[in-house]
Amino acid sequence: MPLKAEPEDLCPECEGRGWVIEQDSGAGTARRCDCRFQTLAPRLLAGAGIPARYHNCSFKNFDINAPSPADKDQLLQAKTISQHYVEGFLKPDGAFTESGLLYIGSPGVGKTHLAVAVLKSLIERYRVRGVFVDFTTLIHQIQSTFDPGSPESKREILDPVVNTEVLVLDELGAQKPTPWVNEILYLIMNSRYTKRLPTLFTTNFRLEPDSVTTHDSLDRTPSSPGFQLLSSRISPNLLSRLYEMARPVAIEAEDFRREVQMQKHRF
Repeated sequence: MPLKAEPEDLCPECEGRGWVIEQDSGAGTARRCDCRFQTLAPRLLAGAGIPARYHNCSFKNFDINAPSPADKDQLLQAKTISQHYVEGFLKPDGAFTESGLLYIGSPGVGKTHLAVAVLKSLIERYRVRGVFVDFTTLIHQIQSTFDPGSPESKREILDPVVNTEVLVLDELGAQKPTPWVNEILYLIMNSRYTKRLPTLFTTNFRLEPDSVTTHDSLDRTPSSPGFQLLSSRISPNLLSRLYEMARPVAIEAEDFRREVQMQKHRF
């Protein structure tokens, strides 16, 4: 049986109804109570689909203490760019920015941590609707709709991804670029591009050396051995869209997760 709210737990203005009646010359006008706004952020965060592993990701606990001074500087600048993005998300005319960020780097450098930190900050500060999506998981979810007994349709899965105000698309390029995968990715990216909705991307694949605009020391293409070009994983038209949709934030640090685990095993 659900617990009944005690009188002292109820909002004193609306008494738990969620609406306040403003007196006028007639029967009164109803407006949303401010308490709904106060509880909105937790509800938006709960509905954003952020995996449990990343629930606690924030700017505050993003670790920049890498062994190498150069790596530490990279991580600090990536964090700073991300925080500035949140600060500038609301434009002077009151509209939200249309551009996003593209985090580029090898596994374990903190790309997803920063993307989630940005998403959570935007939800908490601006009360935007946001969604986190791992692209590989999304593809598997869509494939499951091919089963006649599937409780969901392809449209029901894709609509929130396409229409949410802010999207984190994790692991761009991770799936083998089959025509069907490219079709799904094109639908997501082109729809958000035409609707001018900001998207945060992460990828393990680098951009072409001459394709990244040099804003500062971070906007450089990673040169670590083994990096493949993103152009080998997504189509040219999507790559062109990507340049317009997001600012590259390249992190050339070493695999931080691996270093931490190695240190743990030594003791």
